[in-house]
Order: sequence, then C-alpha cells, then structure tokens
Amino acid sequence: MGHPELFMLSIVRALVEVAMLALLGQGIVGLLSGARRQANPIYQLFAVVTRPVIRLARAITPKAIIERHVPFVAFLLLFWLWIFLAWAKRYLAG
Repeated sequence: MGHPELFMLSIVRALVEVAMLALLGQGIVGLLSGARRQANPIYQLFAVVTRPVIRLARAITPKAIIERHVPFVAFLLLFWLWIFLAWAKRYLAG
C-alpha cells in the first residue's frame, strides 16, 4: 500500500456513507409505516445502526432543538463530514 492515510480516509468515508444511508432508510421506512413504525423490524434494525449517530448529534446540539429534528441534524452533520472527507481525500491524493 502506498498511502495508508488515503486508505483510512476511505474507511471513515465508507462508514459515514453507511450511517447516512441508514438514516435515510429509517426515515423512508418511518414514513411508510406511519404510527406503527416502532413495531416494524426493519425500522428497529435501522434504529440500532443509527443510534450512536443520533446520540452524538443530540449531545452537540442545543436543547432548543426538539427531539424530532435530531435525526435531520445528524444527517446534515454526516453529509458535511462526508464532503470534508472527500475534500481531504482529494487533497492527499493530488
């Protein structure tokens, strides 16, 4: 391997992508299931994957942000992290 930094950035970026897709999937399943979303096993699976990201977003957001909006904040934070990692990867590669 020529560049271990690029490899590590690729791994972190892939993990961010998985978390973003899990949040997106959880949102779609939540919309389709409606009020019964907590009983849906797919929604529960997505909730297990996204729980650490949502907890981190809750920890860094002010209390004025209501609980319902925290997954949106988490998704936006992950999106900007994903953009930053893409920029860092391009900077290290070029």
